Parts: sequence; C-alpha cells; structure tokens
Amino acid sequence: MNFQGILKRSAPTLMWITGLLVIWQLLSWMLLNVLQVPLAQSKLPYIHELLKTFTEYSGTLFSQAFVTLRSASIGFLVGTLAGILLAILMSSSKWIEQLAFPYAVASQMIPILGLAPIVYGIVHDDGVSRIIIAAFMTFFPVALNMLRGLRSADPSAIELMHSYAAKPLTVYWKLRFPQSLPSLFTGLKIAAPLAVTGAILVELMGATEGIGVIMLRNLYYGTSHVYMFWLTVIVGAFLGFLSYLMISLIERLATPWQPEFRKPGGNK
Repeated sequence: MNFQGILKRSAPTLMWITGLLVIWQLLSWMLLNVLQVPLAQSKLPYIHELLKTFTEYSGTLFSQAFVTLRSASIGFLVGTLAGILLAILMSSSKWIEQLAFPYAVASQMIPILGLAPIVYGIVHDDGVSRIIIAAFMTFFPVALNMLRGLRSADPSAIELMHSYAAKPLTVYWKLRFPQSLPSLFTGLKIAAPLAVTGAILVELMGATEGIGVIMLRNLYYGTSHVYMFWLTVIVGAFLGFLSYLMISLIERLATPWQPEFRKPGGNK
C-alpha cells in the first residue's frame, strides 16, 4: 500500500483524534476560566501541560510502563496456554467439560479487586502476583472462545477424516485447530487489555515498581502532581490499546483467509 492509500485509510481516525483533543482542551479551559470549578485541572487538565510534564518524565513513564507490560505479557502467555489446554480437554471429552466448565465460570465470579490483594498477600512478590492475576484474567475468555472455535468444525469434514482413519491428534491439528483460530483471536483480543488491567491493579496494592505504583503515588500527592497522575492513567490505557493492536496484527498474519482481511473485489 502506498503512502496516499495509508493516509486515506487513516484520515478518519486522525480527524476523530484531532476533534477529541480540541474538545478536551476547550472543556479544560471552560472548567478553569468560565465555570471556575475548584481544582479544575484535577478534573480535566490542559493537554499542553500534560505534554510538558511528559517531556520531563518520559523516561520514568516508559521504564515503569515496561515493567507493567512485561509482567502482563508473561501472565497473558501463561493464561493463554492454560485456556487453550482447558478448551482442548473440554472439547475432547464431555465428562471433562461438565466437570471443569462450572468451576471455570465460578472463578470469574470472584471480584478481581478482592482477589488481587489476597494473591499479593500470599505470594509476597509483586512480579509473580502481577503474572498470576494477568493469567487469571486471561484464561477464561481464551478457553471459552477456543472451545467454541474447536466445536465450529464442519461435522462432515470430521467424518471424512475419520473415514480415512485419521487419529484424533491429526483431526485437531489439520481441522479443528485451524478452524478455531478466528474464535481464539477473539478471546485473545478480549484478554490482552484485561491482562494489563490486572497487572496495574496488583501494583496499586503495594508493589515497588510499575505504572500503577507511579499512579498511586501521584494520586496521594494531590493537586501538585495532577499532570503526572493523568499521564499514568493515559499510559495505562495506551498499554491496553497497544496489546489489543499487537494481537490484531498477529491475527492478520496468522489468519489472512478471513473475509475482513481480504482485499475488495475478492483478490487475496
């Protein structure tokens, strides 16, 4: 794709972002100068002040964001593997599904805000706790969507493979697993931002490093550090968005046959 094509495709997004920034700046000015709301900058700070603070503390923000993203990524991988394994086991045996699925659903009823301090109190290691919580928040959406994908294989195709005496492993590798990839990536795109959120939540419980730690410290400092606090919130949101984009890119490379990835006109 040439530069003009890229610019044409990204123009609507750029317009939305520009419009949002203009509205943000205007509302911030109105809160401070027209409505004269107390602590107006704490409620909606000026964008140029955020940019100024970012240039001063970008090194700290990037280093702490990397700590959060690293733990979230490890937990995401662990949760993904656990979810895929559970989905394969449940798809291969109705008995295993009846035994495991209710517990998997019940695990999601536990408030993560209450589970995070419990895990942190047991493990006494913020890095391991981040990984555990990120994995916990990842495995269920991955397992659920993977199971749906594994069962979406055409029954006639399965019967055909069985007629050729294909082994169960061959059926999974040649048919079920490729058929499940779109559903799997749906679960991964849901789980990736959740893993980042889980890692940040653990950091708010008393960790020593991470973007959540910087967020909590600047919240306690009050109005004198309001711009830094807002930056940590924005960086945390960006990490979740970045994780979603990365999974979307991998999905495009791994499943190019999906209709939304094909060029107009039917050309692949």
